[in-house]
Amino acid sequence: MSIQNPIPADVPKEKIKIFQSNFNRATGGSGRLMLFAGDQKVEHMNSDFAGKNIPADDAHPLHLFQIAAKAKVGVFAVQLGLIIRYGKQFPDLPYLVKLNSKTNLVSVEQNDPVGKAWYTVEQVVNFSKQSKINIIGVGYTVYLGSEHEAEMLTEAAQIVHQAHLNGMLTVLWIYPKGKAISNEHDADLIAGAAGVANCLGADFVKLKIPFVKEKYHPDLLKKIVVAAGNTGVLCEGGAKEYPGKFLNDLHHQIHVQKTRGNGTGRNIHQNKLSDAVKMANAIYAITVENKSVKEALKMIK
Repeated sequence: MSIQNPIPADVPKEKIKIFQSNFNRATGGSGRLMLFAGDQKVEHMNSDFAGKNIPADDAHPLHLFQIAAKAKVGVFAVQLGLIIRYGKQFPDLPYLVKLNSKTNLVSVEQNDPVGKAWYTVEQVVNFSKQSKINIIGVGYTVYLGSEHEAEMLTEAAQIVHQAHLNGMLTVLWIYPKGKAISNEHDADLIAGAAGVANCLGADFVKLKIPFVKEKYHPDLLKKIVVAAGNTGVLCEGGAKEYPGKFLNDLHHQIHVQKTRGNGTGRNIHQNKLSDAVKMANAIYAITVENKSVKEALKMIK
């Protein structure tokens, strides 16, 4: 186990080996996490799965599972309902259950965002045991700055603690969002969110990336990584972009600025299956296997 990610103190002695196994499976022993985001069927609804330059296969939820089955992924983050529908076909995938989700239909102008947990950790643990489907972690989103943040912070704290009690990995998505937030890509604000994740005891936190005047500034990640302490920072993947740029930014984030992984959805699943698998493998190679951008690009050409 990496010193940077010690075993959480709330993992019971009899669950330490389970936690170590789950953590090492998720990170390939590197301490870094490649998270394949399959939760966007709720978060972004159909707009990210059908349209211009999106292959027809992406419209079907099975596409996500086929990618995760054929590619190298650290965890496949998805709602429990999709695992219920498709998990028996792919029982050995390293699943991370996204416990809360919301659609993008209600705007911030209408109401501050809130996402309550759909299931308890206990229900997920029981489902995994009875179904023999490999669930190794749970995830949860907190919208800091929302008038509902107190509810979400309380749920997040309980979820992290209950997951650790069962030897499970935890990932928090922490996104500043709501009427109180004027710039959700502000580096100091994101650093604050990173610190909150550490205070909640999370193993990893998925965050927005810092912008200055609408331009990505990777060097600002340093203060975010410091603020996160020994909670690993995952940068969001964002909208689909040219693979070379995406992989170059990813390499800089991880191997220069010392983030500890990524959470990527659209840059993987908005491709036909064969190309999606290649892209996922290239992302995994940089994230977990210490490959260069040049080596990763060879994998997708």
